[in-house]
Amino acid sequence: MKKFFGLILILCVIGSCATDTKLTYETVSLEGETCAECPKISINIPTVLDETPVAKAIDVALREEIISLLSFSEDRTIDNVDKAISSFTSSYKELKTKFPEEVAWEAKINGEVVFENDWIITIKLESYSFTGGAHGYAATSFLNFDKGKGAELENWELFSDLEGFEKFAETKFRIQEDIPQNKNINATGFMFEGDAFHLPNNLGYTKEGIQLIYNQYEVASYADGPITLVLPYNEINLYLKRKVGP
Repeated sequence: MKKFFGLILILCVIGSCATDTKLTYETVSLEGETCAECPKISINIPTVLDETPVAKAIDVALREEIISLLSFSEDRTIDNVDKAISSFTSSYKELKTKFPEEVAWEAKINGEVVFENDWIITIKLESYSFTGGAHGYAATSFLNFDKGKGAELENWELFSDLEGFEKFAETKFRIQEDIPQNKNINATGFMFEGDAFHLPNNLGYTKEGIQLIYNQYEVASYADGPITLVLPYNEINLYLKRKVGP
């Protein structure tokens, strides 16, 4: 009987370890200056509360993305989010001084963890910016991280067979967008460079499968909006380095 209960205890501990692997997150919200001559800036991103190598990698990657989205200069001293917000604000105020009729700029950045298992964390970052002109620009990006290595992953690092995945994705893309398999990929109006299908810059793990997002202007006009393709894991696991079960 003691052996039986001992076995149950061991199994419970093992089960606990197997299921309690997700990190703890908190949403950090940042705003720009509040004044009549200030641009509107709103940032909401996850931060990892656990002290792990991947937490540092996530912090660095998100910081770099935000700096890239908000900075209008090559100033290398802009190395944190506060400086990036100040840079965006200063750029607008400078322009407003020269052109008083300039419409207020705006920047919104929202990030969320859309996938996590024992090996992978994926953060989806949605941004919108308006810095004058006819309309603003919205974009979605994915940041994929290896929890074990504590590092951000390049897109090619997600696949054991990148070429096979790209061919499969093209077939599915043509089906979804009603492009005949025997026609040029741009036959129906798309604008793939070199008349050849290619994967988007932004793809990542989600609960439903690997999601591919072509942002506005990447392969179609602004009016067409973003083009999204989701490929279920049961169809693409053979191409992935880190497979996801049913």
